Amino acid sequence: MDDLQPQELASYTPADAPVPTSEVVVERGSTAQEMAPRLNRSAADVVRFLLQQGEMVTATQSLTDEMMELFAEEVGGTIRIVDPGAEQEQELQQILGLDDEIDPEDLAPRPPVVTVMGHVDHGKTKLLDRIRSANVVDGEAGGITQHIGAYQVDHNGQKLAFIDTPGHAAFTAMRARGAEATDIVVLVVAADDGVMPQTIEAIDHAKAAEVPIVVAINKIDRETADVNRVLAQLAERDLIPESYGGDIVTVEVSALEDLGIDDLLDQLLLVAEVEELTAVPEGRASGVVLESHLDKGRGPVSTILVQHGILAVGQPLVAGAAWGRIRAMLNDRGEQVKQAGPSTPVEVLGLSDVASSGAAFVVAQDEKTASKVADTREHWQRQASFAHTAAAASGGAKLEDIFKQIQAGEAATLNLIVKADVHGSLEALTESLRKLERDEVKLAFVSRGVGGITENDVQLAAATNATILGFNVRADRKGRSLADELGVEIRHYEIIYKLLEDVENAVLGLLEPEYEEVITGDAEVREIFKIPRIGSIAGCYVLNGVITRNSKVRFLREGTIIWRGTVSSLKRFKDDAREVAAGYECGIGLSDFQDLQAGDIIETFEEREIPRS
Repeated sequence: MDDLQPQELASYTPADAPVPTSEVVVERGSTAQEMAPRLNRSAADVVRFLLQQGEMVTATQSLTDEMMELFAEEVGGTIRIVDPGAEQEQELQQILGLDDEIDPEDLAPRPPVVTVMGHVDHGKTKLLDRIRSANVVDGEAGGITQHIGAYQVDHNGQKLAFIDTPGHAAFTAMRARGAEATDIVVLVVAADDGVMPQTIEAIDHAKAAEVPIVVAINKIDRETADVNRVLAQLAERDLIPESYGGDIVTVEVSALEDLGIDDLLDQLLLVAEVEELTAVPEGRASGVVLESHLDKGRGPVSTILVQHGILAVGQPLVAGAAWGRIRAMLNDRGEQVKQAGPSTPVEVLGLSDVASSGAAFVVAQDEKTASKVADTREHWQRQASFAHTAAAASGGAKLEDIFKQIQAGEAATLNLIVKADVHGSLEALTESLRKLERDEVKLAFVSRGVGGITENDVQLAAATNATILGFNVRADRKGRSLADELGVEIRHYEIIYKLLEDVENAVLGLLEPEYEEVITGDAEVREIFKIPRIGSIAGCYVLNGVITRNSKVRFLREGTIIWRGTVSSLKRFKDDAREVAAGYECGIGLSDFQDLQAGDIIETFEEREIPRS
């Protein structure tokens, strides 16, 4: 022992010391020096064992989950790997008072929270459209609800809150989160289509959440509608309709023809009455974050559902690792409100950062407490991110190279940096991508975030040999230039099916011909001109490439796509122009788009078919 250095002494353990018989908690990304003492072993024992397994590591290098599990199995110990900060979170919960028991005498009746679920294109959004008399279907890509929306309606003098959840299989995580925050699930099933895969997933989520289910059999106006077939399929899934002698309420509706909507709302209020829903009507508010995103003009915006207490403007709020004093609150109609009680969904402005979807929020005792809790959570989340990144950086291949390794019979790791427009999409994408893992291909998420693709993302991708996947976001000009210089692969997507299909094809080694989007030019909006009977014209400066009349265009604000269409008119001074090159000013008119702001970017592109090799 006299020959040992001080650092080695710190982790020295006699070789015959007994390994703990109980489960040992180890943080993800721990080093040999950090992990070994918990199993009554030395860092040298870990390094020596891993060397025998062909793994070259040092005592201060982060270990992968597999490495730690192998060593624990070797010495006869049992470990549970947790993200950094998981144990500290319990202490933070106590500081905020989230673990305080609720006195039953403080409870009072509250409105029900209803989640609408079902298979894609079975009419969930159209049904909500009828209920709240506002059309949101037309603006959605491919007719799929991409983000969770929350709304409150009045029916016969009583309030109901609705949460709309996406129907595509990729958004399983979002539907699961919706079910956890709900009191009643409305399962929408198309009468002409019957029970489908996402219908079954929705049923599983509702059962897991142990909430009552009301089935809305939609599209009964269609000639091919077969209500009896739907009832039989539900019964096969242990949802026995009342007409079959069971307890599942079914309502026949047509969102298109506005049939059965009032009956559905009546049934929901009856179910809510039976459930005897209650909440704490006063005091510090708490609840859940449904969705969040970064808005250029307003900063971080979170859609939240108040579950207990009264939320008011000016209060210090902490939601996961984000905190701030509430600057403003808006209801589902975009109107500013001062307060929000139980079962009320509102948009909140004033947080320091984009809050994680599904995070619990609570009004803190004061700003100091809110800041301390959020900063502590951010620290541990950063540590967790470092742990994942350290594992990812140890190897990996790009999406374009992965099939070569597979075809050569080699195991491969696909390193990914994922950026999305809102947090819910990011979360759902991650869950969907994880399901594509195979024995011969592992996915490692080097980084995930909300917002446009930046130079920092490109530099990280270059350092870790990662592919950048952007969903509804774009790389800025500097990011694209740096990616070209460093050879970083950036892939942009607006439809989730295509993103998952590309990754799956790469994982399977099946590469098909595809269309490549070639950016032909981008221009910055400098000034807005209002032209009578024509509308808004963007006075622009062409930054790069050539802007051509009638070319396809994406309209970007802070790196996020807010509109797609074509260049309908192009002028130099007062004359029509066929094209305008970089370094010149021009006037651009866009088809069906008027929401122009100085600083926005107009990006034109064309599609070229290229062979994948």
